[in-house]
Amino acid sequence: MSYTGNVEVGGRPDVRELPGLTVTKVAVGPYDNNAYILRCTATGEQLLVDAANEAPRLLELVGDGPLARIVTTHRHQDHWMALSEVARATGAPVVAHPRDANALPEPVAEPVEHGDTVRVGRATLEVVHLRGHTPGSIALLYDAGGELAAAPHLFTGDSLFPGGVGNTWGDPTLFKQLLADVEERVFDRLPDATWFYPGHGKDSTLARERPSLPEWRSRGW
Repeated sequence: MSYTGNVEVGGRPDVRELPGLTVTKVAVGPYDNNAYILRCTATGEQLLVDAANEAPRLLELVGDGPLARIVTTHRHQDHWMALSEVARATGAPVVAHPRDANALPEPVAEPVEHGDTVRVGRATLEVVHLRGHTPGSIALLYDAGGELAAAPHLFTGDSLFPGGVGNTWGDPTLFKQLLADVEERVFDRLPDATWFYPGHGKDSTLARERPSLPEWRSRGW
């Protein structure tokens, strides 16, 4: 079966093989959060994006392979309910942006800023700071060292979804900031073939969402 990214809480994870990286997507918890386990195909080292919920399920998927670090995309509680249990079971350090770090239940051992990199085995992911949903929301960009430059992969947390940017609760200043960051740091920089993986729900591509940018701007959410 080819990867679709369509997962359900209690259902099977979906697995995608990329050059240098295996992506396992699973839905967990009452808010239907997505968690992503990224495994370096060369070394077996793993990275978890958002220890959102259901720690036993996440630990089962991690298995015996070493978990190098846990990246928390932002400070909202539904994205870190399993963080303490997974971090303590594996010893993996927590990675997050400093502006969201104080809200997390575990200390951030590896603070990251826009443009920094996060490694898992021989694979490298670039940090993209997308301000607005929270002050320290981040996305992770993977292009396999340029091998996927024409079709990168982006893990967007709650900053970008199919159909719009993340929730800014009717605050026009926050919305303008988030949309500006998403346009400048994602749509203006990355190709249409970029596949993105959000913090909830289905995946999408920039090609599918790009025509809707004027609509998002005019509606204000």
